[in-house]
Amino acid sequence: MEPLFSILSGYEFVLVLAIAMLAGMVKGLVGFAMPMIFVSGLSTVLPPDWALAGLILPTLVTNGLQALRQGAQAAVGSIRQFRVFLLVGLACLLATSQLVTRIPASVFLLLIAVPVVVFATIQLLGIRFRLNQASPRSEALVGAFAGSVGGMSGVWGPPTVAYLTALNTPKHDQMRIQGVIYGLGALALTLAHLGSGVLRGETLPLSLLLIAPSVIGMWLGGQWQDRIDQNMFRKLTLIVLLVAGLNLLRRALMG
Repeated sequence: MEPLFSILSGYEFVLVLAIAMLAGMVKGLVGFAMPMIFVSGLSTVLPPDWALAGLILPTLVTNGLQALRQGAQAAVGSIRQFRVFLLVGLACLLATSQLVTRIPASVFLLLIAVPVVVFATIQLLGIRFRLNQASPRSEALVGAFAGSVGGMSGVWGPPTVAYLTALNTPKHDQMRIQGVIYGLGALALTLAHLGSGVLRGETLPLSLLLIAPSVIGMWLGGQWQDRIDQNMFRKLTLIVLLVAGLNLLRRALMG
């Protein structure tokens, strides 16, 4: 833990824990956005590769909990239903994850910021894409994009959520499917970044440390999910994501 404390002040350490809890709360409420909030928040006090490493294990654990909330059988059914999306996304995630340590920090931040800003803006404007049914081609295209962005940034939620929304997926099914997709993606991301060097001896303690506040936050978010108007809270979540994305965009372009 010494390397972590050597780069963070006491205030920054508390801030990192608060960011993890906030990310978990939002995930508990809407099923996604944890990696975006993690990277946006942690990048304000940590180098980009540390921010990415910090989200890896909390994302893996919380998505596992979300995927299995309705039982293992339902989770397996979701895997079968979206197998093309998962396979193509996995291949692209593994391929692009090796680029993280080879690109400038500004480019890395830009790759995260643009999908966040575009997704949040489109959703806040009320624009909805509609698909009558899923097809192998559409799943492959969206899976390739989501996997490529996820491999480089740990953020693959926006294209996934947009795709499920376009299919008019029922709320409870969408929550489970997101957990399955993100959970398998998080497992692949963990393995990929053990190989890329992002998740290493220095950064692993940070990722382990952030599991507990993330799970606590997710539990709190789940408790509030049935008590707060989901549409209003979703709008507030999108506003937060838009602000976070614009902040990353500013850092990428202005330093």
